[in-house]
Amino acid sequence: MERAVPPTVPLGQMEVFQALQRLHMTIFSQCFSPCGKFLAAGNNYGQIAIFSLSAALSSEAKEESKKPIVTFQAHDGPVYSMVSTDRHLFSAGDGEVKAWLWAEILKKGCKELWCRQPPYRTSLEVPEINALLLVPKENSLILAGGDCQLHTMDLETGTFTRALRGHTDYIHCLALRDRNPEVLSGGEDGTVRLWDLRMAKEVQTIEVYKHEECSRPHNGRWIGCLATDSDWMVCGGGPALTLWHLRSSTPTTIFPMWAPQKHVTFYQDLILSAGQGPCVNQWQLSGELKAQVPGSSPGLLSLSLNQQPAAPECKVGPARSCGVLGGQGCG
Repeated sequence: MERAVPPTVPLGQMEVFQALQRLHMTIFSQCFSPCGKFLAAGNNYGQIAIFSLSAALSSEAKEESKKPIVTFQAHDGPVYSMVSTDRHLFSAGDGEVKAWLWAEILKKGCKELWCRQPPYRTSLEVPEINALLLVPKENSLILAGGDCQLHTMDLETGTFTRALRGHTDYIHCLALRDRNPEVLSGGEDGTVRLWDLRMAKEVQTIEVYKHEECSRPHNGRWIGCLATDSDWMVCGGGPALTLWHLRSSTPTTIFPMWAPQKHVTFYQDLILSAGQGPCVNQWQLSGELKAQVPGSSPGLLSLSLNQQPAAPECKVGPARSCGVLGGQGCG
């Protein structure tokens, strides 16, 4: 996952330059191909690298097979978020979202299909897009980030159809309640907001940091991760990782994890979380820590589940490695 060496770097210093880039590399986002056989990882240099899971995770894997099969420059700045459909890979950077065809990527033909920018309030505004969310029933894509809004894009026409306003600071994360359909968003302002997509308005606000059992003032009020399963939500960040009953806006379980969590998801009868620290945490819904899966990174920024039955089930995006785990610094 090397970046092109600037022309000012003497050839004799190329290896040193690339080693420094790997040292300072951060993996912000990752997602699986539709077949579940490939992993896309996006870094702070704007690159997306594609890994073959069967080659990288084989018991006979050599160092060469753990390297990307293809790497391409997707954005000028960091790749903050990625999601995938049966045909497309969507990636988000500073003020833009791009689409790529998986079939072309795997043929190493990495030309963008299209690039779109939400209708920001001024032409000088280029906020980062921290989160992407697919809404299959609407055939739409929701973008959220530094402008404190949720932008909905119709994937059929490529046009932006609405902007949902309510957050007063950066939006960090999104989650879909597919049954309704409703969307949850969490942000730097310390709130989780529930949006009804049919009415295009906010229908519920939870100020997590105002609940004494959740509040951790020394970490701040920001919400960095959330997930939902029917009437239940789990969220964390500055406040403690907490399981909520949405209908009553009641916290039911406070997970005994002091380090801020950056990603969380429901998986079968468990909750998986990752953040500061080198482990993926497996929680019982009751709050009991069932297991910790160690990684090689001091911090994990993304976590992705592979739903394909023949593939490994969970991959993590750390802060100091790449390959199949995602975080900082990778080779």
